Amino acid sequence: MPDSASHAIPEQLSSGALGGLSRRGLLKGTAVTVGAAALGAGAAGTAAAADASVTATAPDGSNTITMSLTSGKLTWSAKRKGATVAGTSALGLKLSDGTVLGAAGTVITKYQHWTINETWTPVYGRNATVRDRYQEMRWNLQDTASRINFSVQIRAYPTGVAFRYVLLGKGTATIADELSTFAFPFGTLVYSARDEDPYNPVAPGSIPSTGSSTTDTGPLTDLPLTATYAGGSLIASICESSRLNFPRLMLSSVSGQPGTLAAHLMEYTARGSDKVQRTSTVTTPFATPWRAVVTGSTHAELVDNAELVPNLAPASALADTSWIKPGKVFRVQLTTAAGMAGVDFAVARGLQFIEYDGGWYGDVRGTDATKPIPEIDLPSVISYAKSKGIGVILYVDRVAAHTPDSLFSLYKNWGVKGVKLGFVNDGTQAMTNQITNWVRTAAKYNLLMDMHDNVRPFGYERTYPNWVTNEGVRGNERFPTASHNVTLPFARNIGGPIDYTICYGQSRNRTTNVHQMAMAAVFYQPLSFLYWYDMPAKYANTANWPGLPWFDAIPTSWDQSRTLAGSIGQYAAVARRHGDTWYVGAMTNETSRTLSLPLTFLGSGTYTATVYADGTPGASPYQTPVVVSTRTVTSATKLDVAMAPAGGQAIILKPR
Repeated sequence: MPDSASHAIPEQLSSGALGGLSRRGLLKGTAVTVGAAALGAGAAGTAAAADASVTATAPDGSNTITMSLTSGKLTWSAKRKGATVAGTSALGLKLSDGTVLGAAGTVITKYQHWTINETWTPVYGRNATVRDRYQEMRWNLQDTASRINFSVQIRAYPTGVAFRYVLLGKGTATIADELSTFAFPFGTLVYSARDEDPYNPVAPGSIPSTGSSTTDTGPLTDLPLTATYAGGSLIASICESSRLNFPRLMLSSVSGQPGTLAAHLMEYTARGSDKVQRTSTVTTPFATPWRAVVTGSTHAELVDNAELVPNLAPASALADTSWIKPGKVFRVQLTTAAGMAGVDFAVARGLQFIEYDGGWYGDVRGTDATKPIPEIDLPSVISYAKSKGIGVILYVDRVAAHTPDSLFSLYKNWGVKGVKLGFVNDGTQAMTNQITNWVRTAAKYNLLMDMHDNVRPFGYERTYPNWVTNEGVRGNERFPTASHNVTLPFARNIGGPIDYTICYGQSRNRTTNVHQMAMAAVFYQPLSFLYWYDMPAKYANTANWPGLPWFDAIPTSWDQSRTLAGSIGQYAAVARRHGDTWYVGAMTNETSRTLSLPLTFLGSGTYTATVYADGTPGASPYQTPVVVSTRTVTSATKLDVAMAPAGGQAIILKPR
């Protein structure tokens, strides 16, 4: 069943939608609507020119976000437990005719606020239920020069804060730029990465200039962008949610303001091969995406607070989600025999899918994805897979998906279970619309969707949960450093699911095999590709591969998740429960370390801990053996988790 919670502004706003914005608050929480008179103006509904500020406070008191109007100019700021997350920062939109909403001359016409406290049930996720708890403040505003009416909403959750803009009235508007800024306190570092580059911790004003004549150019970074603060008691990650009919957000260093980042709406696609779009025309009323700031008092807490992003997204649009099943995937070679062998391997190893990657219908950049190459008898493979309870996923280059309705209809008739779209160009308003159309069309034909290349998450997996995952990261198939791997839980993975192909048993790995194993628990990846680059014959002698039972057992969707320890770029330890069994993954960077992990999250009784650990370090991390042991533990136990350089541990905790 789809999740049951509604959202204040639905995906498509109707005329008069603003009046309905408080409906959810009236039904579920405490809603208060205050006319301008309460803010110091005359009769209710007339403009208030006086300076004013409002603060939304999370129901647990942890986070606050303040919106201020000073001399007709809008700003915002945020704190967590009294510490500054963002100092006084700008708010505003620029329209194509030069009108700036939020600059001098802005007046308040109405003020509303309410508190929400409810839960919703995802089809799959980090947790079986998600709590949606926040306080919202909203100003209706008018630009006195143009007489344009708009609104700014702010929300404070225990997990972070968020804001967005709403253009009011009935008609159209053309947006040229967003003027939001993020002013960080002195000593902040941001983990900057563009496209699929490694993360680089720099001061906000020192993001390197990148780009070309066919891409957005400047000191730009992609989202999610994680910031660490001086003193070590605060970490935050800037994300976006509910991006619909709008360009993707990047952030830019600001000349002369070393601690500030400014919004940059993409005008080019990430790969620079699609139409340039410098403005975005929308039908009003129109809500921009949420600008979300996920916060944590510790690095581990930040990981657990990532559900802020789907909380801000629209509820599920699908009446029937029973067909949506996440799981583990094995990529097969491009022959019929390899497909059949892959199905048998999937059955033997507890996987749910096989996948034919680029080349199954010819050239990887081919345009006809309806005709398999002669080497693949696809109907026979699909039929055999179905008889064994295994689904088939097909890779499709985006240029071959230009008519998704007919293509996806064909795939459904074939019995295909999912599509992996490649070379997807994200960035402009048009490409956002193309991406969401692909997802919605795939749902129409009961197809799972995995999107590859530089696609960034925006919570839409809640609205269309068939969009099980996407890439948008420097992938594990490129054999990155261990430091990169232990940055991702606190950076890219905060924004949403991640497709991070696990390369167990690869001699090119710069990590130990247990480090690769631990990824299956540390990363949130509901569609998990395992044994990347491998063939079934490699694992025929199971005695050579003691980590196989871990991958056999571990699921990809969870009833409960808890991050036990972590520090961005250094180490991460995450525990996830499915049913009555817990799976713990721990990973370190190139430094060996031992973590003491309390097992207080366990229930009563005793558990058998099956521990997959690094043995004596080899000449290279890959040559470090996997050592398996068992012991009895309880909730009172502290596990000393020792990890070799670039190593890890993987632990199964099963009730006795």
